[in-house]
Amino acid sequence: MKEKKRKSELLEWTKSIVIAALLTYGIQAWLFAPIIVDGESMNPTIQNQDRMIVSKIDTPERFDIIVFHAEEDKDFIKRVIGLPGDRVEYKNDTLFINGKAYEETYLDEMKKEIKQLYGEGALLTQDFTLDSLLGYETVPENTLFVLGDNRQNSRDSRHIGFVPMEEVVGNAKLVFWPFENTGLVK
Repeated sequence: MKEKKRKSELLEWTKSIVIAALLTYGIQAWLFAPIIVDGESMNPTIQNQDRMIVSKIDTPERFDIIVFHAEEDKDFIKRVIGLPGDRVEYKNDTLFINGKAYEETYLDEMKKEIKQLYGEGALLTQDFTLDSLLGYETVPENTLFVLGDNRQNSRDSRHIGFVPMEEVVGNAKLVFWPFENTGLVK
């Protein structure tokens, strides 16, 4: 009788472990994934070695921070600036999308530091148009134009070109480690 009870208990534990493993795999494959930030291109918004949760179910929108496959064995994390059909340009450290100026408050700290170091005329983001950088008037269909927040230390669309939508892993949602950086990503 004890032997039968032990086998039944072992079977129940095995089922529970298999179900938990399948749920974990399913959640990571289709809903959310943990990542570790490698590099300083998103400073000060996101720090090198921050641990994050990336949502795989959200469609990237302007100013979202996304993770995408950039190279064969490397993912990048950058901010979405241009969506398909957008005209993107920078003039005098101001972002213009389709002719409209946008404030990028997440860059205020870096702009202040640049001006303190190099003087009032110093720019965080050098002037450009999509045409001058990549030979396109607008962001092509099914692609995104992305930039790192640390504009002077970021390999982004200015260097690697547009990001195909099928290469997007997901939207960065939450920093969970280190504890002092814990919070929602903005």
